[in-house]
Amino acid sequence: MAQQYDLVVIGGGPGGYEAAIRAAQLGYKVACIEKRIHNGKPSMGGTCLNVGCIPSKALLDSSHRYESTQHDLQVHGISTGDVSIDVSTMQARKTKVVEQLTGGVAQLLKGNGIDWLQGTGKLLAGKKVEFTPLELTANDVQILEPKYVILASGSVPVNIPVAPVDEDSIVDSTGALAFEQVPQTLGVIGAGVIGLELGSVWRRLGSDVVVFEALDSFLPMADKALAKETLKVLTKQGLDIRLNAKVTATECKDGKVTVKYNQAGEDKEQVFDKLIVAVGRKPYAEGLLSDDAGIKLTERGFVEVDEQCKTSLDGVYAIGDLVRGPMLAHKAMEEGVMAVERMHGHAAQVNYDTIISVIYTFPEVAWVGLSEEAAKEKGIEVKTGQFPFAVNGRALAAGEPAGFVKFVADAKTDRLLGMHVLGSNAGDMVHQGMIALEFVSSVEDLQLMTFAHPTLSEAVHEAALAVDGRAIHAIQRKRK
Repeated sequence: MAQQYDLVVIGGGPGGYEAAIRAAQLGYKVACIEKRIHNGKPSMGGTCLNVGCIPSKALLDSSHRYESTQHDLQVHGISTGDVSIDVSTMQARKTKVVEQLTGGVAQLLKGNGIDWLQGTGKLLAGKKVEFTPLELTANDVQILEPKYVILASGSVPVNIPVAPVDEDSIVDSTGALAFEQVPQTLGVIGAGVIGLELGSVWRRLGSDVVVFEALDSFLPMADKALAKETLKVLTKQGLDIRLNAKVTATECKDGKVTVKYNQAGEDKEQVFDKLIVAVGRKPYAEGLLSDDAGIKLTERGFVEVDEQCKTSLDGVYAIGDLVRGPMLAHKAMEEGVMAVERMHGHAAQVNYDTIISVIYTFPEVAWVGLSEEAAKEKGIEVKTGQFPFAVNGRALAAGEPAGFVKFVADAKTDRLLGMHVLGSNAGDMVHQGMIALEFVSSVEDLQLMTFAHPTLSEAVHEAALAVDGRAIHAIQRKRK
């Protein structure tokens, strides 16, 4: 007889495993189904920990240290000999970081009494779950009948017909994390978060990188001032970002890949050692639902849910990349916990207006809330304040003067609407804006706070003051 569970979570990524842990804390008997095999063995943590957020950040950190050692030490009076990169050692470090974190998640599940069912899960009619083990033998398929189900199967990279991934010359984001040597020339299709981060890694290590972006605007989801300055900084670093450049065909021959593209009406082509396809991700629902499961999908393949992540079937929730909204691990985490709290009768809610976006280039790019343009589109009269790190004492002392902090506020009520940061540690600094938004703060609230000196966060204070023309360390037009 199959084990009886209160909750079955299908998917062991950040959203799935956090939901499982929270449910166990509340006294539920929980199973988490995860099929991923990484480096030859079952692995928890989903795309994020195995082939996404964590390994990419490990490579970003290694490549930044390499570039900084080459170019940034002499000004400090530090001299070095020849600097080289051992890609195999760098990749081994990345693997160690991944294994430490995924192993840690497995221990968390075990410590909370959660059963990790290694295999696939499919939702059947009547809220039943079919579990098929990875090592299938006769009669091993089980039919589970939990009280609740959370669908958390995540997403996969989008493939495009003009550049079919062969995991050799043409790779997706997973393949781009595993290069065994630095390609001399590298093409990247897509100037989004993934394309910019992976392009930055290999550019720092010595690749000549060209990024093809079909849109004629850069980072259209970001505040225009932030996007404009980010493009300027990344271009200065050596990323060749080509806007309005649509890839029309590719051809692999003799270990090279020829990219044909049309830019502003002109047909062009260029040859690369490697090509990364980074045009986005799509929900992964393959084999997840039986035809009679009773779950509604949108036209784009997302599971249809309400604001609390409830599906059309009572007792079944769906979270993370499988549902509407940005495909971000931290969004999935909060949705997973919210789903569990809701099924337990608690009035939990995710504030989607305060979901942070971060691009881990150097400097980092981060924002939360409304951009200036989005606020105006909503008919809000806005006021803004911006302060550069170029005149921030801590940034100058650290040799990291690029970027700025910008606030967007309601001109009539003084309510903070959004925060946008380009700079060192922007991904951490932007949380100050997130907290302010969560507590419905005014710009004046930030203006009246005392920020430690010297810190990068002083730029946050100055940007808030700049909203009303009161920044101390910048000459501004006087405002009443």
